[in-house]
Amino acid sequence: MNGLFDLPSDLQHSYPGLVGLHLREALIPVAAGLLLALPVAQLCVRLRWLYAPVLGLTTVLYAIPSLAFFVVLIDYTGQTETTVMIPLAVYSLVVLVPAIVDGVRSVPQETLDAATGMGLGAVRRYFQVQLPIAAPAIVAGLRVACVSSISLVSVGMLIGNQGALGNMLYTGMTYGRPRLIWLSVISTAVLAVAVDALLVLALRLLTPWMPRGGARPARKAAAR
Repeated sequence: MNGLFDLPSDLQHSYPGLVGLHLREALIPVAAGLLLALPVAQLCVRLRWLYAPVLGLTTVLYAIPSLAFFVVLIDYTGQTETTVMIPLAVYSLVVLVPAIVDGVRSVPQETLDAATGMGLGAVRRYFQVQLPIAAPAIVAGLRVACVSSISLVSVGMLIGNQGALGNMLYTGMTYGRPRLIWLSVISTAVLAVAVDALLVLALRLLTPWMPRGGARPARKAAAR
């Protein structure tokens, strides 16, 4: 079993080290994208005319191939993790901004009026009422952004050994070692599934008031 996870010395990391590096390079950009998307989405909710230009800009940026993005950034950030993470943060906006806007807009006006009647200002209403109700839509966007980011990190192998598990894939292809290729591909897929499952669990914990799938049969039985 140990032989399965033995890696060549030129990878400069152990297997757990590559997994940790991959998660860091994938999830930090999504977190940064979320911090940027929250105020941008709120502006789009308040100024409806702004939503179309913002969505168009994020879509255009998303259309830029990741490798081309890396090449442009190398002159400024060098062959570093930052060069990989900046494009991933930008790519996450095309998913997160619409998810937050749609989620916040789905809050019933009656709920907002009740919150205002209780003395909540615009900021407190946004964080204490709108965002919690919009949590399912936001987490759905985060799931897409995280899985996409985990898969794209591997492209960093082309800019100076910054692709984490993608480095293992590149080494396997270069030296004809199928074990490394399969280990890289399967590990990346497992990470994506695991992160997605954790986000689903987080949503359940954050929204205990939401109906669960297991409750449906009971309602049907009661209707009979």
